[in-house]
Amino acid sequence: MADSQTETAPGPGHPHSPSAKERHERMYQLLRDRIYFLDYAPGCVLSEVELAQEFEVSRTPLRRVLSRLEAEGLVQSVHGVGTIVTDVDIEALQQVYQLRMELAELLGRLCPVPRTPEDLDRIRELIQRCDRAMQAPDQVTFLRLNMQFFQEVTALTGNLPLREVSERLYFQVSRVVLKMMPQLGLQDEFKAFHREMTDILAAAEIGDWAAIGLIRRAHISMSFMRMMRHRVRADDDAGA
Repeated sequence: MADSQTETAPGPGHPHSPSAKERHERMYQLLRDRIYFLDYAPGCVLSEVELAQEFEVSRTPLRRVLSRLEAEGLVQSVHGVGTIVTDVDIEALQQVYQLRMELAELLGRLCPVPRTPEDLDRIRELIQRCDRAMQAPDQVTFLRLNMQFFQEVTALTGNLPLREVSERLYFQVSRVVLKMMPQLGLQDEFKAFHREMTDILAAAEIGDWAAIGLIRRAHISMSFMRMMRHRVRADDDAGA
């Protein structure tokens, strides 16, 4: 998983200089992760000048990355202001959650990729790390574990378009969970996440790919319902 902290890429003259495509992907992943981890909070204005200097690129390739992030709903270009990190709202993303639930079922049906013992060991390690983190839970650890597990789940399918769409939607909605964490309760979210990993591991161990898709769908649905329940409760309290 890409770290939310920046590591300066080798310059153009470096013997191992990345290609233009690799530099584009690296910038994209770093900026996306900073938005995901709220290093760039909603409403933050991104400086093209500073980012171009940091990544040692011209503003043209940087703008291509920002356009990609805008197409995914993570930033918005505002005339006279610049590129602004968008805010997130559960109601605005209701249809996105519905689509994520439908796509989750396809994970076990479209080009399933058998898991190796090493693959399963990585999931077991994530569960163990989750066990330890639950003793003193914090948001950053939760987000990192969640992202790593998401990557393991999407690797279950060899259908690249499905993986790409699933990833795009994941990053659109993930900030909603972080924004609502005070209402949801970090300990409760850790427990729900732990159950999901355990359930999917059990299905993967016996090679039941269809069950993995159904389990994933169920947990996405329950996550959405928990957020909607707390949203309604907050609105009721505000109107009281």
